[in-house]
Amino acid sequence: MADLTITAANVVAGNTATIARGIAAATITAGQILYLDPTSGKYGLADTDSATAAVRTVAGVALHAASANQPIALVTAGPVTIGAAILAGVFYYASGTAGGICPVADVAAGDYPSVIGYGLSTTVLQVKIDNSGVVLA
Repeated sequence: MADLTITAANVVAGNTATIARGIAAATITAGQILYLDPTSGKYGLADTDSATAAVRTVAGVALHAASANQPIALVTAGPVTIGAAILAGVFYYASGTAGGICPVADVAAGDYPSVIGYGLSTTVLQVKIDNSGVVLA
């Protein structure tokens, strides 16, 4: 398996989604997962196998594209049409590719697993972030 192939134009927050807003630290595409940099206060691309704990701590899913220093909105909880084919009932995690989302089957040794959420349907991801902070042996 591989990271979700997300069509950015199809990423849409559900009516009950919780949305945070901030400033992008780098170029971001809709559907990528983000972390909040505690030093700059900006959102960057989360990565499950980063050497930096903050980068491994997922904050949410980007709703639109942004370049560095532009405004960004992200879903922190609730439903989001993710713009990719997913499976209902399957949990999805932060990937080893910066900003990527992968199915549970792709979580590997050396990763710090962070649950992004689970499939509510074949198109809607229920964002329910859980950052484990523990390395997978």
